[in-house]
Amino acid sequence: MKRALITGVTGQDGSYLAELLLAKGYEVFGLRRRTSTPNYENIQHIKDQIKWISGDLTDLASLIEAVRLSDPDEVYNLAAQSFVAASWPQPLATGQMTAISVTNMLEAVRIIKPQAKVYQASSSEMFGKVVETPQKETTPFYPRSPYGVAKVYGHWITVNYRESFNMFACSGILFNHESPRRGLEFVTRKVTDGVARIKLGLEHELRMGNLDSLRDWGFAGDYVKAMWLMLQQDEPDDYVISTGEMHSVKELLEVAFSYVGLDYRDYVVIDPEFVRPAEVDLLLGDCSKAKEKLGWQLEVGFKQLIQMMVDEDLRRVRNEVNYNMAVR
Repeated sequence: MKRALITGVTGQDGSYLAELLLAKGYEVFGLRRRTSTPNYENIQHIKDQIKWISGDLTDLASLIEAVRLSDPDEVYNLAAQSFVAASWPQPLATGQMTAISVTNMLEAVRIIKPQAKVYQASSSEMFGKVVETPQKETTPFYPRSPYGVAKVYGHWITVNYRESFNMFACSGILFNHESPRRGLEFVTRKVTDGVARIKLGLEHELRMGNLDSLRDWGFAGDYVKAMWLMLQQDEPDDYVISTGEMHSVKELLEVAFSYVGLDYRDYVVIDPEFVRPAEVDLLLGDCSKAKEKLGWQLEVGFKQLIQMMVDEDLRRVRNEVNYNMAVR
């Protein structure tokens, strides 16, 4: 039985990955920080199947212990400060959690289990102010946020450990990937949650920033399959994971609102507060290498993804309303 250690297992990607690995018969270990009220919402249905280890990505000693206890065949380093907008007011914390923590994990693996295969979660935000379109594995990075800068560090330190210590360490340069498990602070969930609340009469407007930003949005459940495939190869390498399609925030609004019979123009208000200090105008990935070498394929398209998220938010918000009425 293979053993896998996942950081960020309670997040969107971690929860889908844990499901995938458990279904494949893995023994799954999840790293969690000590908190007074852990959030298991995304993994409540599989929480008891995961073996939990306490640790902190900013503390090398705890990671060394986590690798020793889990004795993993595969390590998936997904945890980070991953909300781009928060990286401007919290640049130092973002640097520690999203950049330096990658070195800590690689070093822990190098010391305790150097033969383990390591996956590092890189990001399309590294391309930032893009120098070519579409973006592929060889496209130069030009990050436009402290988050993007931190991800570039994490990406290159992974390459460095691969080349310096002959470790099986690879990065997935994942473009935007969403799901009903996405955090409410991210634009896709902000929109689908807002649509649900407006449809149910709880809200009357949705405040947004730049509607012209273009992104390559895919389904997180598809993208974690690519993570797993990367670690099943004979040689480590880095891969762009994307849909190869670009959609604007305006299109996102149109799909989400029209799905419930509403016109987004009646409810959306542009608020300068939500405009980033340095904007990434467009991201479009070329995933041909992943399709050719990994045999990876997409299963969920953009429209289906957004409708799936609206359906789930409608269900969740209705349940919240019914619960609040019941306890009054």
